[in-house]
Amino acid sequence: MAPQPKYKRILLKLGGESLSGRGETGIDADMVARIGDEIIAVKARGVQIAVVIGGGNFWRGNDPYAKQIDRATADYMGMLATVINALALQDALEKRGYETRVMTAIEMHQIAEPYIRRRAIHHLEKGYIVIFGAGTGNPFFTTDTAAALRAQEINAEILLKATKVDGVYDKDPHRFADAKKFAHLSYNDALLSEQVRVLDDTAITIAKEHDLPIVVFDLEDHRAIERVVMGETVGTVIGR
Repeated sequence: MAPQPKYKRILLKLGGESLSGRGETGIDADMVARIGDEIIAVKARGVQIAVVIGGGNFWRGNDPYAKQIDRATADYMGMLATVINALALQDALEKRGYETRVMTAIEMHQIAEPYIRRRAIHHLEKGYIVIFGAGTGNPFFTTDTAAALRAQEINAEILLKATKVDGVYDKDPHRFADAKKFAHLSYNDALLSEQVRVLDDTAITIAKEHDLPIVVFDLEDHRAIERVVMGETVGTVIGR
């Protein structure tokens, strides 16, 4: 008998920068295609997949210009950037023959469905890949918080956070050769540590309150999402 997935429904959090490939801005077609293939490998296992995507490849709140304008306005601009990325990922997946639904927290009927919890769950049960854009629809909240919130709303069993490193370290592994990687972190350790900032505190708190495990992994690690779903130890687990 073929191995069965450990999880039946997952929430994948992608940073906008993941779509830019080796560049810092914009969308790299090859990278979007590769991410699409990674998602499809999991979908082929019969797993229901929802995705929350950021917009950092187009707009970041800490950019000099963003700091010059009203914070709420800057955050709404960032939400619109996430929708561009959601549509790019949708295109890549549908060109590979997989039906998707983009749902946004800010209504824009011409290009996406408004986010409705029960409808999102219905889409997942029908086998669609659901991509959530526009964050929570509210300023002052990150897409990490949106990911934790949506994971709870759709009853996802795990939150997968894709990054550019293979887990959580006690300091930046790109700068320090002696950086120590954690195989497991408690929610409290992730909240209290000044060095560990892979997700914002609100996202971790939501996960802690609902006992939602988080796996932080390197998106460049081939088939990492599939391996997590199949029960392998990948990256760093944040949980009990």
